[in-house]
Amino acid sequence: MADDYRRSVELERRIFELDNKCATLRTEKPDDDYLQNASSILDKLKTHYRHGGESSSLPKLLQDYTQVVLDITFYEENRLVDQEFPEDTSPFKIQQLLQDLTEPEVLAGRLVPAQEVQSVLGLELLECLYWRRGALLYMYCHTLHQRKQWIKKNKATFLKCLQEGVRYLMRMLQVRNSVKLNDGVVFHDSATANFLAEGIFSDTHLLTMMYIGEMCFWAVKYEDCSMDTTERKEDRLHFRDIGTQILHKCHS
Repeated sequence: MADDYRRSVELERRIFELDNKCATLRTEKPDDDYLQNASSILDKLKTHYRHGGESSSLPKLLQDYTQVVLDITFYEENRLVDQEFPEDTSPFKIQQLLQDLTEPEVLAGRLVPAQEVQSVLGLELLECLYWRRGALLYMYCHTLHQRKQWIKKNKATFLKCLQEGVRYLMRMLQVRNSVKLNDGVVFHDSATANFLAEGIFSDTHLLTMMYIGEMCFWAVKYEDCSMDTTERKEDRLHFRDIGTQILHKCHS
């Protein structure tokens, strides 16, 4: 019982912190659809706690909390994109957004330890958390790629962002298992069957592969094998191999 209470209190604290943040952001743009949706969900969550809601509904609360995080960070990401990722503030802001988008997964693992995270949050939300982190780094790297002078001075930082982004996008593709064509599932469309067999379940999955391919291309272009790095070689991604595999999947 004590553990259940502690878990409930921890999530409640985060919910009210997010509510304050959402209220502040809405003063900037009251009519933003994503902030309005986040505010609506937060109102329901606050009502749940004020009326002493059941702790047994913790997975549902975590799912709603995750949706709020996705909505609020989407607004913040769009603001960064509109500002074309200012050089001075973007690194800190991006790390903050990545941390915010990581927290739901961490909380789910800590507050509901008896269940797998994907069972608590659901496949779609977990995929979205990975997708959003990877897509954010893709957009950032896309902007940096056009700043040739910046890359000359900050090649290691650029490659690190590419590596981190590709890792998130690959994790997104790994959330669901590919459909095996011998699983007894009948397809009337061979193209659909091939997509599912390659783990492409939606337009977002296909876009994820395209992002990975482009980021691998940039990495191969700028990667310097002799570059000194504190990261162990075995921990670094093999961009050329990954890019080749992705191209094969997209054209299969």
